[in-house]
Amino acid sequence: MKVSIWLFSQWPGLWNHRVVESVPLLTWEIPRWALMWAIAVAMFCALKGLSLRWARGVEATSGRRIAYLLLWPGMDARAFLTGTPRHPPEPSEWLAAAVKTLVGIGLLGLSRVADAPLLAGWIAMVGIIFTLHFGSFHLLSCFWRSRGIDAPPLMHRPMAATSVSAFWGRHWNVAFRDLTHRMVFQPLLRRSGARTALMGGFVFSGSIHELAITVPAGGGYGGPLLFFLLQGGAALVERSKAGKRLGLGKGWRGWLFTQGLLLATVALLFPPPFVLRIILPFLDFLHELAL
Repeated sequence: MKVSIWLFSQWPGLWNHRVVESVPLLTWEIPRWALMWAIAVAMFCALKGLSLRWARGVEATSGRRIAYLLLWPGMDARAFLTGTPRHPPEPSEWLAAAVKTLVGIGLLGLSRVADAPLLAGWIAMVGIIFTLHFGSFHLLSCFWRSRGIDAPPLMHRPMAATSVSAFWGRHWNVAFRDLTHRMVFQPLLRRSGARTALMGGFVFSGSIHELAITVPAGGGYGGPLLFFLLQGGAALVERSKAGKRLGLGKGWRGWLFTQGLLLATVALLFPPPFVLRIILPFLDFLHELAL
């Protein structure tokens, strides 16, 4: 928690007021949150196209290819285009996905009544993640699997992860995991070995998040990259002899190590300038849109 407390203390002037800013883009002035979404969508489209290119030669209908590009956030084109689901969704899974979506929407509403802007921003950010990653994307997974298409959920009980490696490899946003594994980890593994490949994947993740978070926010530079470097370092530590002896990669010790590290460093990934200059103005926009 010391890292998070120190990070928040670096922006004392941002604690008690909202910062509404725009940035120049060609001949227009656009809100910082719009720039963030523009960067995120541009990167997503580029990476989505790359994943489809990796699946060239796969026989699939044009309709399924369009569905993969436009109606599924995953990055495993070959599985979506040709695979069949291992487990079709049960009614309870549909219900769980719907509940998570509603929880996310509820958190967005709750953030409007929070007094402290930074707290409101964090509640809203968690609400967005629940609405999209845990809720809506899970509903999409249920829909496609119910139609015989291999589209597993992108989030798989991240709070149950008992190691840092498992958290990023199997539990959190497997779409980005698939992409990083193919694009960064495998080439580095062949050339430089497992340790370099692992850290290379985390450096890539940090760089992508810098572009999508700190660049549009205009502050907090280096935080996302440091966050992922710490995660990569922790993954190496848990695999070391000392880490194995301490049980950092399994069981309750591994769970405490993994979840504690995330809690202590998450403010590096989402620094105050991002929360206050991106999330809160975007929340205001959503509120005005709903009225």
